[in-house]
Amino acid sequence: MVLIGMLHHRKHPQKIKKSLAYVAIASAEGAKLLYFTPKAVDFKRKRIFGYIYRNGSWKKKRSRFPDVIYNAGSPIKLERSIEVIEKLKEKIPFTTHSIGNKMRVYKRLTQHQKFQKFLIPSEYIYSVRAFLSYLRIYQKIVFKPVDGHKGEGIAFIEQIREEYRVLIGTKASMYSRSQLIEFVSSKLKEERHLVQPYINCKTKSGSSYDFRIHMQKNGNGEWVLLTTYPRIGAQGSIVANISSGGATNYLIPFLKQEFDEEYYNIKGYLEQFGLQLARHMDEIQDIHFNETIDELGIDVALDDMNRIWVFEVNWRPGCPPIFYLEMDVVKNSINYAIHLAKKKSIRKKINKE
Repeated sequence: MVLIGMLHHRKHPQKIKKSLAYVAIASAEGAKLLYFTPKAVDFKRKRIFGYIYRNGSWKKKRSRFPDVIYNAGSPIKLERSIEVIEKLKEKIPFTTHSIGNKMRVYKRLTQHQKFQKFLIPSEYIYSVRAFLSYLRIYQKIVFKPVDGHKGEGIAFIEQIREEYRVLIGTKASMYSRSQLIEFVSSKLKEERHLVQPYINCKTKSGSSYDFRIHMQKNGNGEWVLLTTYPRIGAQGSIVANISSGGATNYLIPFLKQEFDEEYYNIKGYLEQFGLQLARHMDEIQDIHFNETIDELGIDVALDDMNRIWVFEVNWRPGCPPIFYLEMDVVKNSINYAIHLAKKKSIRKKINKE
């Protein structure tokens, strides 16, 4: 029986909402799940003191090393135990690896060129002078944290005569030049930021929007489309993220509304684009780090000329509960973990022979 290790930064699996779903799917697929943290690993005895689910509750158990590790915890919090994790990686396949922040993804995709034409030009901003220069060139820009998530901290900025309009969420303010300089300076002191030219991606009614293309690997190790869905920003906002006040809808009704008889071609285009970009990201991860990825959330939109733009590529994206796809996410994750474990077992047998 394949033993799947669920590596997390939290001490107890009860604090993880989806832990029981992973146990149930693993059992249904003929595997067993062991929950553990980096501190539970004993390399000398080759044992892990983790948790298994038995008879309706989590029980502590000293176990052998798992056949594969599903690394489910926060990359930032697990980074504190990097030595333990690196040693585990030498012995056991991991289902996935972090792809890094927005600018790391942007630079890799730019370097490999294949998808470069779909990327919004992006630059780190280290000074107010560089920011003002970028604003002068592009006139309308997006200013956002490099490590931001859920659409937080994103500002749209444009110059209107002698003043500057700054839009954060749905709140717009007019700044003088000195006020803008003070605003930008304070943000740069807080955390790293990047700037991008503003891309006009709006619905017929004038709301900003994008598409989330959710890709996963299945039990054969192949990329498959989990779902594609539109995210529509709150009225007056440039951010379409649901966590920032946006909304979502089912794909086909949205496409019919926005693209009329072209809806079916647009649907196919989005799906194929997501599939090709996921494969390309996997190739890049392998080239640079000899690692694999199992799940991506690709955020794209079509501008007023129907040109596709990549807004972001997210590792381990969330799935809106309205689509009832949580169990599909878990099933793909477990089946892919089993695939990796069996692949390793086959390699071992070949090497022995």
